[in-house]
Amino acid sequence: MSTGHPRTLSVVTLFGVFAFGYFLSALLRAVTATLAPVFSSELGLRAGDLGLLAGAYFFGFAVLQLPLGKALDRFGPRRTLLALMAVAVVGCVAFASADSFAALVAARVLVGAGMAASLMAPLTAYRHHLSPAAQLRANSWMLMTGSLGMVASTLPVQMLLPALGWRGLFWALALLLALAAGLVAVLVPRDAPGGPAAEGAAIGYLDIARHPMFMRTAPLAFFVYGGMIAVQSLWAGPWLTRVSGWSASEAAQGLFGINLAMLLAFGAWGLVMPRLVRRGVTAMRLIAWGLPLPLLMLGLIVMLGSGAGAAHWAVWCVACTFVSTSQPAVGAAFPAAQAGRALSAFNLVIFAGVFCIQWGLGLLIDLLRAVGWSDDAAFRCAFAAFGLCALLAYGWFLRHRPPAVDNEP
Repeated sequence: MSTGHPRTLSVVTLFGVFAFGYFLSALLRAVTATLAPVFSSELGLRAGDLGLLAGAYFFGFAVLQLPLGKALDRFGPRRTLLALMAVAVVGCVAFASADSFAALVAARVLVGAGMAASLMAPLTAYRHHLSPAAQLRANSWMLMTGSLGMVASTLPVQMLLPALGWRGLFWALALLLALAAGLVAVLVPRDAPGGPAAEGAAIGYLDIARHPMFMRTAPLAFFVYGGMIAVQSLWAGPWLTRVSGWSASEAAQGLFGINLAMLLAFGAWGLVMPRLVRRGVTAMRLIAWGLPLPLLMLGLIVMLGSGAGAAHWAVWCVACTFVSTSQPAVGAAFPAAQAGRALSAFNLVIFAGVFCIQWGLGLLIDLLRAVGWSDDAAFRCAFAAFGLCALLAYGWFLRHRPPAVDNEP
């Protein structure tokens, strides 16, 4: 990438426009954690209902990933992102207007589908235009922007609720999404012509799924990366209120702290990753070294039960960010013409994990409570089961080292 001022300015503008859209996507993803007490009291939703409502976003997100990958490679990031952002605006309007739980879930699916390209379109664009080290930095800073959106979904949303209500909040988000789409239309350069004649266009998703890098990291993407988002965007809130005994206001402050810690962690990754790459420290080596930390921390949280608060969940979430380096590593393992499909397929695995873990934890908690377990015991057992799955995924990662990659752990 050139260091000249006009080129630098264009890259900054491009990043800023993409980051604004992803900020809103992350806010919409995580806001259910803050709104969970409101939905429970106003709508009488149980843990399974909350898990389904939060997970519906990720269901819509995941369903779009495979067609999204083809669209990104064929039509380019700009056109694909604009089309889907229009769907997200409609979803927010539908959510604000919903008069039943089924309508809320359907609208939430629409919002998730509309936000399906919010990270994949930027990452595909970065894969085309930036060096590998710059891609890792841009990826980390996009995730930092997402963490800022999650920070905004906590105390700021809690402060706006008395004035706007949850319906007014979603009307405001629809307007902000429309603004973000307008900025993409005006400031993001038009996509270069593409199509099936592009290099690697004939590759299918089965070929991508069979790639050694994809196979090695997919279980971690499902359980650890997906689990991190599932907790950050929903289950940290109910844990704080129903296990730790915090009030809704205290839980919102705790979520604010968790998301602020994530923002700082991704900012730090963006600063250090290019330096680590230059020293030969690969993403796979970082994951192998770092993943024992969140596994041990989750075990401690389960042991502590009501004694585990926001600080413990913040440490766990930050420790999980080691696995975030797998996403650009998977994109870089494929030719640029296949990047959209490779990244979207990997994202499908992540958000399928989010949906399954969010809903699955809720169903297991409800089942255990139905047979007489306390909230504390039900939550601890559910998270212990999740921790075992994450441990097995880490074992798969260590066992399936590609034999041709000599410098990997």
